[in-house]
Amino acid sequence: MERELLYQKIYNDLLEGIQEKRFPAGSRLPSEMELAEQYNVSRITSKKALEMLADQNLITRKPGKGSYVLDYSMAEGKRPGEEPAGTVAEEKDCGGRRLIGVVLDSFGAAYGCDVVGGIERECRKQNFHMVLKCTYGNMEEETKAFDELIALGVRGIILMCVQGEHYNENVLKLSLKNFPMVLVDRELAGLPIPCVTTDNFKAAKELVTVLIEKGHKCISFFSHPITGTSTVAARFSGYVESLLEHGLGTSEDMWLRNLSSTLPRLDADDGEEYEDIKRIEAFIRDHPQVTGFFTVDQALGITVYKILCRMGLEKEKEVVFFDGIDESYDPNPMFHHVVQGEYLIGVMAVKYLKDRMEGKDVPKKYCVPYEIVKSSRDTHPDLYAR
Repeated sequence: MERELLYQKIYNDLLEGIQEKRFPAGSRLPSEMELAEQYNVSRITSKKALEMLADQNLITRKPGKGSYVLDYSMAEGKRPGEEPAGTVAEEKDCGGRRLIGVVLDSFGAAYGCDVVGGIERECRKQNFHMVLKCTYGNMEEETKAFDELIALGVRGIILMCVQGEHYNENVLKLSLKNFPMVLVDRELAGLPIPCVTTDNFKAAKELVTVLIEKGHKCISFFSHPITGTSTVAARFSGYVESLLEHGLGTSEDMWLRNLSSTLPRLDADDGEEYEDIKRIEAFIRDHPQVTGFFTVDQALGITVYKILCRMGLEKEKEVVFFDGIDESYDPNPMFHHVVQGEYLIGVMAVKYLKDRMEGKDVPKKYCVPYEIVKSSRDTHPDLYAR
């Protein structure tokens, strides 16, 4: 009885903190160990309290990372902890597991694996079966994936769309029919499809500011040739805004936006990679005043860094980028970079899709918290003293 009262007290205290915004959406709750020490109980007791919050969709628990507060309940206009009458019973009475489709441009260690992990874990929780399709940047593959999923009878689709200015005809048709869909990572302007993403503008602005505060006054922007992708456009805008706020200029001459070898492909193209390397080498030679490089993703950033190393310039010039391994897996990161809340993106995408399947309204856009990981060259310079 005492244990039951103790875990109930921990649960009530945390619930009150969430309701009163002491633990706002996206914030990390104390760990099982921290709660056990704070309340002088066993980890089994503190774990039970956290599991109760997770069962009510108030938090998401990421293995090895911690428990994070969701704003899912608030989107429906109710206080956390208050469930709509009949929801659970209706879900249990449906019988069988509902089928949903997940269509991704691609995924890998730098970005995407944790999105898939979040989707899969939340699908288990919601009693969904997911069917995963990858398009590798190919519009025809995206069309094929949609055709196959609709033929299978999926009830909804989570989509990371192919990058580019043109929209898939299947997506347009399903959107007009109000078919349940949720976008991850990339928005489709003009379409009423909710998107779970990162505030790419804010994150890019903050990342470029790190370079400026370190003394870099001439910073270039490297990206793919695709300008119609919302994430790329937002990162570019954040880059420009940071420079302008600090009284630094930029111009087209400072941008290299025709690098395509790191984009997802069904078939590798070594010739494309060779051409990109030549372009980057020429840019570095022709712009000796540039000391900072902001690249749109990790793959491009690593390519630039390798070229700087070959040219013997890696110590006087610096590269920053989006995505990459976070500090829990890489305690000594070499580069400043943005780590997106991938797991939470996956979780929230499934939650919003469930709402859309049930005819409920969801926010047009939900931005998951991100983190700027600092290079160990700054935090632990002794590691690079040699």
